[in-house]
Amino acid sequence: MQPLAKNIWINGELTAWEKATVHVMSHALHYGTSVFEGIRVYDTPNGPCGFRLTDHIRRLFDSARIYHFPMPYNEDELVQACKDVVRAEGLRSAYLRPLAFLGECGMGVSPSAETIRSDVMISAFAWGAYLGEEALEKGVDACISSWNRVAPNTVPAGAKAGGNYL
Repeated sequence: MQPLAKNIWINGELTAWEKATVHVMSHALHYGTSVFEGIRVYDTPNGPCGFRLTDHIRRLFDSARIYHFPMPYNEDELVQACKDVVRAEGLRSAYLRPLAFLGECGMGVSPSAETIRSDVMISAFAWGAYLGEEALEKGVDACISSWNRVAPNTVPAGAKAGGNYL
């Protein structure tokens, strides 16, 4: 895969793309235990600006709370980390992907309180128009889906969680 970025922020440190790895026994890989956000960064006269950055990070924390993920950083630290990643990548406009996930904390659907821990990563990379430049000129085809959103009493649909996107 072509690297999307030079570095990724992982657990408080900028890490080279090729060294940013997750163990195959990561809980998130087996059970989908991750929460994430997707944040656009726009070029402005005052420099790069994350669209509702604080609101997105707050929602990341809300999602983590819903799934009982311990967060090793506070909201302000992750907002600053997002800014640091964009700056380190030298981007004026970008897509930010903060993600918290359960790493090596044992197997089983519900890890024990003694072993549970969250890892946090943030990547920033250039990404043009979401549906491609052509969509801006010609538009896109759309339809109303017959699929219903999962009911909130089946899985926590209010959380932006990896497992909810299967």
